[in-house]
Amino acid sequence: MDPRISVVTLAVRDLAASRRFYLDGLGWTAVVDVPGEVVMVRVGEHIVLSLWDEAAFVAEVGPVSRGDGVVPVTLAHNVATVEEVDVVLAAARAAGASEASRGERREWGGYSGYFADPDGFRWEVAYNPGPVGRLLLP
Repeated sequence: MDPRISVVTLAVRDLAASRRFYLDGLGWTAVVDVPGEVVMVRVGEHIVLSLWDEAAFVAEVGPVSRGDGVVPVTLAHNVATVEEVDVVLAAARAAGASEASRGERREWGGYSGYFADPDGFRWEVAYNPGPVGRLLLP
């Protein structure tokens, strides 16, 4: 099996709110948009972010567990400069994101901050000056 991720699926409580946040707020474009069911956005050359209505997710995948704290996964959006981190974080806040943390210098040599989407999924916006950072940019 080749190492690859093709689709990242987030089970969302309110698909309409997620649609407004990602499509209207962040300006992303859906490749699939079935009201009340799913919104899919191409987020890379061969990768799709799927926002799936939680009830449909549960019916196919199984029960969802939510509790205190942060969901133990993050999604990341890498950019080419430190300044872009702050610009993207501001755009996410303007789209209705909850601010999880402002941009700051990190021990690993980069600069990043976090925002939360309507369901609390954390997005890291990062500038990584190392070889991995160059690998992640178009």
